[in-house]
Amino acid sequence: MYRVFEALDELVTLCEEARGLPMTTSCVVPRGDVLELLDDVREALPGELDDAQDVLDHRDKLIAEATEEAERARADAREEADRVLAEAREQAQQMIAEAEHEAERTVARGRREYAELTERAEAEAERMAEAGRQDYERSVAEGRAEQARLVDAHEVTRAAHAEGERIVDAATDEADRRRAECDHYVDGTLADFSETLESVLDTVGRHRHQLRMSAPAGPVAAGPPRGGEDDEPAPRDEPREGWRRWGERLGERLGA
Repeated sequence: MYRVFEALDELVTLCEEARGLPMTTSCVVPRGDVLELLDDVREALPGELDDAQDVLDHRDKLIAEATEEAERARADAREEADRVLAEAREQAQQMIAEAEHEAERTVARGRREYAELTERAEAEAERMAEAGRQDYERSVAEGRAEQARLVDAHEVTRAAHAEGERIVDAATDEADRRRAECDHYVDGTLADFSETLESVLDTVGRHRHQLRMSAPAGPVAAGPPRGGEDDEPAPRDEPREGWRRWGERLGERLGA
């Protein structure tokens, strides 16, 4: 094909450089040179055409091979994508399982601490209430004994009554003060524990929410989170109800 182009270029050059005839657009070219170039073109065309046909014949084969390679590449890419997606799903399921396990451990630990604090608070409250009752009874007994001793003397009967009432009032005030201190201590202890428990429950709920928000998009073969997706941590109201009932029992004991 290159020889055909070269011969045609030489013919064009030969015509452009040929001597023109006056008053016409014709020119005088060497006949032998022109015929020689035309022979070159005629001889080169069959071979070049065969080469072009070979290229055309191979074109279909090349296109088929390229198409097959593209299909193979797409299949490999699809297989790789499925593998990566499966790994991502497996990792997501593992992360969710670990998060649920950690949340369960945290809730169990919070419940144990709640039970321990409740038991200690009840024991301390009972101890202080018992100490208050004993002090009250001892003070009343001392007041009554002092009152009886003073009443024995006729001359100081009125003073004895007054002193006895004063001692009883003082004992009652002391018992009320001790009871108020006991109530204040128990209330402060319960308030501190309530704040700690609420903080733990809020932290657990926030971690579960963050885990749900950070899970990858797409179907994940994992069971729904316990309690539903939008549920708040369930144990929040149970400790408060338990504290209320325990406070009522403690009030009944102190009132007795």
